[in-house]
Amino acid sequence: MVYLSSFMVSEHRMRNPNVYPYHVFRKKEIYPMVFAPITVFYGNNGSGKSTLLNIIAQKAGVRGCETYAYGQNYIDKFVGECKFDVGEDDSGRRLCIPKDSLYIKSEDILYEIKKIQQEEALERGYVYEKMKEKGVGRTEAEHEFQSGKGMAWSRKEIIQFAQEKYSNGETAMQLLMDAFAPDNLYLLDEPEVSLSPQNQVKLAEEVNKLARFLGCQFMIATHSPFMLGTLKAKIYNLDSDSMEEAKWYELENVRFFYEFFEKNREWFR
Repeated sequence: MVYLSSFMVSEHRMRNPNVYPYHVFRKKEIYPMVFAPITVFYGNNGSGKSTLLNIIAQKAGVRGCETYAYGQNYIDKFVGECKFDVGEDDSGRRLCIPKDSLYIKSEDILYEIKKIQQEEALERGYVYEKMKEKGVGRTEAEHEFQSGKGMAWSRKEIIQFAQEKYSNGETAMQLLMDAFAPDNLYLLDEPEVSLSPQNQVKLAEEVNKLARFLGCQFMIATHSPFMLGTLKAKIYNLDSDSMEEAKWYELENVRFFYEFFEKNREWFR
């Protein structure tokens, strides 16, 4: 399914060359980008792929888009100057952006992992201390922790909203899978962060299935060769000033991997 069929970023240019997000696209050729059921924005660090994804999320009203403490007025102005069009169903009726559509950033996943792991670590410590202090059994101590007894709620709130991040690939994979539902639009910003190559391929295969069989549309910012080589996607190369379409095996990051292993081929014999 194609809910969002095309998008064009603002053609306006600011006198100040450093105003975000105008400066990101200052030297780019601006034209409508036409989307497929799976569309990838490829680019190295600083290419603008994450910015583009967030701009699309804001313009389309997708839940999860970022706001900024500074410069939000310029961002809102830029978003207002962008244009998009929606797709059509088989009978030619214009589609709406599904209300449960979601923009998921890699840091969102890492933040959720941190909450889960900190709660688990605190529970283990709390249960141990209560068993030692009171001589109670594990079940009783676990129940006390879950109910919040003997523990300041402020400490629980701190844990719930902890900002320090670390990763767990299996948890990240499960969180992503749990977030997906049929008939929705998903914007994923570098979902491969914290995933092993095997899980990156697995995630890409699941995205292919969701797009083909369950009516989902995906827009994904990534430079992972494993994702790029597995996704059945239209790819826009944001490293190019023309932001042109490209094949996955033509991309610089993929070629770098290829050349590295070719150079070390003797070690794999």
